[in-house]
Amino acid sequence: MRYKDYVWPHNPRIYSIGFQRVMGAAKVPFGRYLLQDLGPGQRVMEGEGEFVGEDAYAQFKKLATVFYSDGPGLLVHPIWQTSNAYFVELSLTQQPRSDYVKYSFTFWEGYDGHNTGLMVSGGTESGQSGQTGTSSASTGQEQWYTVVRGDTMWAIARRYGMSLSALVALNPQIKNPNLILVGQKVRVA
Repeated sequence: MRYKDYVWPHNPRIYSIGFQRVMGAAKVPFGRYLLQDLGPGQRVMEGEGEFVGEDAYAQFKKLATVFYSDGPGLLVHPIWQTSNAYFVELSLTQQPRSDYVKYSFTFWEGYDGHNTGLMVSGGTESGQSGQTGTSSASTGQEQWYTVVRGDTMWAIARRYGMSLSALVALNPQIKNPNLILVGQKVRVA
C-alpha cells in the first residue's frame, strides 16, 4: 500500500471499506416520505497494522510525518481502486516499543479534482498494439500507449522513464492500476 510518498514495508493487517449514499428525506402529508438521492458520500477506508523489527517506531514516525502533510494524496492499494484521499486519523492502539508498534488509520476519499470520465485520443494512432500515438492538445503533445498482453502499469512507467505515481496521475480514468486490459489506452506524456 502507498500514500503520497510513503510506501508501507508490508500491507496493514486489517482493512475495511465503507461506501455511503447521502439521502434527503422530506415528510409529505398522510405519513409518507419523499426520498431524494443526493449522490455518493465519501468512501471510508479503515484498518489496523503493525510495524515489527528494530526500525518499527521509526517507520511509525515516518507514517506520522505523512499524516501531518496537508491536502489529499494518491492512495494506492493492491486490491481497491486508486483514489485521491485524505489521511484523517492515525492512532497508536497500544504502548509503542522500539521493535513493535500497533496502529490504526482512516482515509476518506476526496472527490475534488477527481475525474471519472474517459479521456479520448483524437489524433493519429498507429493502429498496432503496444505502439504510441499522439494527439494535439492546447497544452502540448499527448502520448498514448496501447496495452498489450502481459503489460502492467509499473512496466509501462518504467518503459517511459517515469514513476508509477506519475503514470497513475496522468490516467485518472484507470480506477485500479492493478487491472489494465489489452487494447486499453494509457497516457504516457
